[in-house]
Amino acid sequence: MVTDLGSAREHGHDHPHDHDHPHDHDHDHGRPHEQRPEAAVTHQPSTRLVDLELEVLAKNDLLAARNRGWFEGRGILALNLMSSPGAGKTSLLERTIRDLSSELALSVIEGDQETLLDAERIRATGCRVVQINTGSGCHLDADMLARGLRSLDPPAQSVVFIENVGNLVCPALFDLGEHSKVVIMSVTEGDDKPLKYPHMFRAADVLLLNKLDLLPYVNFDVERCIGYARQINPDLEVLTVSATRGDELERWYDWLRQRVTAAV
Repeated sequence: MVTDLGSAREHGHDHPHDHDHPHDHDHDHGRPHEQRPEAAVTHQPSTRLVDLELEVLAKNDLLAARNRGWFEGRGILALNLMSSPGAGKTSLLERTIRDLSSELALSVIEGDQETLLDAERIRATGCRVVQINTGSGCHLDADMLARGLRSLDPPAQSVVFIENVGNLVCPALFDLGEHSKVVIMSVTEGDDKPLKYPHMFRAADVLLLNKLDLLPYVNFDVERCIGYARQINPDLEVLTVSATRGDELERWYDWLRQRVTAAV
């Protein structure tokens, strides 16, 4: 069940394998799992597992198409915010809400495995927010979002930010019906992240490279990171920002304004 600042413990779809780890992980939902060397001697990859994963993705895509139609019918701009844990999604949302709430109607769906901590932070800005807790699930899916939207009830011609579960793998593979996917990466993560997690950066429409204020204290090459990202996705728009200090946030806000105009 999804309620305001409540939780939805049901995973919402028949995932063919468990997700009991909240950290980044390197498996791919879109193809059969590679066998470990010691296991390859005893059994072959299961074609049934492949079929199940394709069924899950197909069902999700159908529900995502319904969500997309729901958004379009109401002139709502829906943005799927994805990142690894600690990249600064919630901080960016807090700053964005405070800077733009007098200009745009904004609301948030928060996705986390547990707790209401991020939702409480968003609520403190005065913004409408609904929490979805996925339990062992490593991402939001289209059905979870649909249930969250029923509780959120965002107004027409508004913006809905969907803060996905912190993870650079699974969220990229599950369409929610959003208009755009926004990947947020911080300079504390290492400039090779686009090469390590290509599905995420290939799926994204825009990359927000966050925490510019920490560049003097970390070994991070901004141009090399952007080059890797565009090697994966030549059409990726890249914005460098600092959510805490405010560096270049106006470029992010202009991007939002342009998308809002197109959506309505």
